[in-house]
Amino acid sequence: MTNLAHTARWLITLSWRTDRGRFTKAAVLLSVGYLATPAIAIALREFTDHLLADHLVTALVFGAVIASALIAELMLGHFAHLYYFEVGEQAELQVTSELIARANGTQGVEHLDSSDFADTMAVVREDIQKMRGYVEALLQIGALTVQLALTTVILGSLEPWLLLLPLGALPPVLMGRYAQRRIDRAKVTAAEHNRRARHLLHLATSSQSAKEARLFGADRALVRLHDRSWSAGTAHVGRGHLVGAALRGLGQIAFTLACFAAIYLVIRKAAAGTVTIGDVVLVVTVAVQINVQVAAALGTLSTLQAAGHTAGRLETLRTWPTRPAGRGSEGKSVPASLHRGIRLEGVGFTYPGTDRPVLRDVTLDLPAGSTVALVGENGAGKSTLVKLLCGLYRPTQGRILVDGVDLHDVPAQEWKSRVSTLFQDFARFELALRDNVGVGDLARIDDDEAILGAVRTAGAEGVLRRVPDGIGGTLGRGYCDGAELSGGQWQSLALARAALRTGPLLQILDEPASALDATAEHAVFEKYAGSARAAAEQGGVTLFVSHRFSTVLMADRIVVLEGGTVAQCGAHGDLLTETGLYADLFALQARSYR
Repeated sequence: MTNLAHTARWLITLSWRTDRGRFTKAAVLLSVGYLATPAIAIALREFTDHLLADHLVTALVFGAVIASALIAELMLGHFAHLYYFEVGEQAELQVTSELIARANGTQGVEHLDSSDFADTMAVVREDIQKMRGYVEALLQIGALTVQLALTTVILGSLEPWLLLLPLGALPPVLMGRYAQRRIDRAKVTAAEHNRRARHLLHLATSSQSAKEARLFGADRALVRLHDRSWSAGTAHVGRGHLVGAALRGLGQIAFTLACFAAIYLVIRKAAAGTVTIGDVVLVVTVAVQINVQVAAALGTLSTLQAAGHTAGRLETLRTWPTRPAGRGSEGKSVPASLHRGIRLEGVGFTYPGTDRPVLRDVTLDLPAGSTVALVGENGAGKSTLVKLLCGLYRPTQGRILVDGVDLHDVPAQEWKSRVSTLFQDFARFELALRDNVGVGDLARIDDDEAILGAVRTAGAEGVLRRVPDGIGGTLGRGYCDGAELSGGQWQSLALARAALRTGPLLQILDEPASALDATAEHAVFEKYAGSARAAAEQGGVTLFVSHRFSTVLMADRIVVLEGGTVAQCGAHGDLLTETGLYADLFALQARSYR
């Protein structure tokens, strides 16, 4: 009952905050409509007794009362539905907005790497689509409580023992609670299978992946994998519902036996002449009503229990361990320009939920005004190091200093505003071209000249010609008939976003031209290397991450990562003379071009 009360408070607070007017009207209309049900039972008793006594006029009056009560019950319930439907829809929008805030409103992104967080988020996303049903169940359980209380008073007026009849509702209520727990456990177990099924469905139906699937003949295999994942998830949920149905059935049997006992008791009293035939009709009618009320209460309680689990999961997301803001209260801030540069001291990082470090004891200097290339084999930790430098992750060991100031001691957003980054897994914002580039610096999102300059810097002029309406044209086919771009064109726009931000202290290009050919990549690096040298007076650091050694030669120094730590660091010529990974990789790549 404590959980039910907590759930009711959550739904009442949410609904009241959403639209108190409609919520109040729905509650009043539904309660008055539900009171018509016991009124019908009383009117039916009077109708029966007066009819048997040949009081036809009075019997007709009570017949009219019964008809009017039935009509009122239906109409009031319908109008109440119109109100709480809109309340539930707006409440769903509020919770959806909160989910977005919980996923994106933190300083870091470590929580997004947690499978538990992803599973909880997936279940809540599915459950909030039932928010209208949750609000309806809340109002119905309140109206049913009033209805059941009045019904109990009617029964007690006939026979004190009949007051025990509503207690027969306890077994189905308790069984329904246990049943819902089994169903919810099954849903959590099935969450991973369902997420995989949705991903496979996207792969099998999206234009980006469908062409490869068709070419390689993998479309049928994707369908089979989808069916297998969906079947596995459905099987878990199906077993949960089967057990839940069995438990609820046992509870209903117990209540049915209680109803039979009550009807038998009143029939015996009628045979003894202590109650009228109308009283028998009343008890039978009320017993049927209680059965309907209990069945409805079971359904609404199950819905409210599901809502309670949704509220619990939402609370889990609210209290999920996230990175606190930087200790800006100490008065430290990001310098306006760099004089010494960026230093990593004994930096290590382990992803949440794992015990295997991705980076270990990384000590590295990135001098002010320098251009640094980061190389290494796949899985060496390059992308993780990039996210640490951007402030998206916080080191689990060691610290990162900017001109001697620990990044942990400054507001995280202040540092992020001085960083310009193109990630290897860049985003594809299906927006207007102007907005796609403009999100790189929101202060200049309406500055067309600045955006066009960033497009030119990134070598993305071809995208302008590809989009029918130019800078105002829409990209992608996700929600409208926008221009479809190639992978290289999407990446060039990501480069333009990175180029839009002015005066960054740290500029990172993580595989910035992986979708481009070697010549195009070299041209891109030349442009950014030139802009980095032009910004040397501000001390900005430019970090390149690339597998193409023809490109990294432009860097002032090259850092080689191996096994999550710095294996080598120096100029190209010096590294070639050493025996190590860099010389091996360079020789291997050079042979492939002969």
